[in-house]
Amino acid sequence: MRTPSAKPKRFRLRTRWIVLAGLLTTVGLYVGVCCVPPESFRQVNRPRDGVALKGRVAVVYSNQYQIHLAGFERLHPFDIGKYAKIYLKLQTDGYLRPEDVFVPAPLTDEQALLVHTREYLASLKSPAKVAEYLEAPYLALLPAPALNAGVVDAFRAASGGTILAGRLALKHGIAVNVGGGYHHAMPEAGGGFNLFADMSIAIRQLRKEGLIRRAAVVDLDVHQGNGTSTIFAGDADVFTFDMHEGDIYPHPKARSTLDVPLPADTGDEEYLAILRQHLGGVLDRAKPDIVFLQGGCDVLAGDPLAHLQISPQGLADRDATVIDACVQRRIPLAMVMGGGYGKDAWSAQAASIARTIRTHALAGAPPAYPPRERTAGEALYVK
Repeated sequence: MRTPSAKPKRFRLRTRWIVLAGLLTTVGLYVGVCCVPPESFRQVNRPRDGVALKGRVAVVYSNQYQIHLAGFERLHPFDIGKYAKIYLKLQTDGYLRPEDVFVPAPLTDEQALLVHTREYLASLKSPAKVAEYLEAPYLALLPAPALNAGVVDAFRAASGGTILAGRLALKHGIAVNVGGGYHHAMPEAGGGFNLFADMSIAIRQLRKEGLIRRAAVVDLDVHQGNGTSTIFAGDADVFTFDMHEGDIYPHPKARSTLDVPLPADTGDEEYLAILRQHLGGVLDRAKPDIVFLQGGCDVLAGDPLAHLQISPQGLADRDATVIDACVQRRIPLAMVMGGGYGKDAWSAQAASIARTIRTHALAGAPPAYPPRERTAGEALYVK
């Protein structure tokens, strides 16, 4: 004999399952739509050549830079969609078309071994180790194949972009990798959200190819590039110049060729004066065949992991100071994006890159292509 409460109980259970199924379906559809790249991103999915803007400025980007973990990537303090947002902004403002962009091949183990140990590369197959290097404990719960496809491969793609940007800078004068700048990675370990020492690898790869002998790294990320400085300690042919906030990560600091620690609350005027005070001497002493500019936007006021007070215009002026000095001296320059954890920090970097294109490719003329609105699919993809 059924009790009077049996039917209502089954009804409640059935209702819960229906609601849960509906919720999962909705989440699945949302994730599915967000992870399907629109046409402008599908065009930069596979390695291929692009076109340097007016033969002067090459832009490097791949849709493979994106980290996709069914939404879990949003738990990390770094804006995973930053690179895609910059790429799309340059398009919609008319500075480039997808076909202009150089799409890199991913970093190979042979290239990585120019800096990293075999033991370290093997450790990247361990979810626990990758979670430790990226300071994201939840990654340890993922199966290794998913982590490799969703995370490690993205770092390989962006690191390959830094190598390609180096080659293109030597050919055209200026190259911008809309990614990279992993200056905390050490030969035997990752750290500080970084897996591969992309600038260091690029310098050694360009040396191996006989394209350069001397190089300089101008690191203007708010955090000291301890990995880069450690890798090139004692190498007289690589000058590491590092301006950073002095009282934050990493602890302890490494020793660069020239370190310029800054106090918290340093603003535009003081920051730019200090940069200009040192930059000319750095370039004259280094006599580099190429400069790698680590242009992290975590110097911006309001960054949750730092305390400098640089404005978006100050960031553009900072980058312009280095780029213009290299152009005047006929030194090829490759720029990488570095860190930046503020919600809208990416837009300041996009504006800085746009200024570089206007100044050094367009000679002050308007953008080459008509501006356009983002499509609905593009807006959702980079959200």
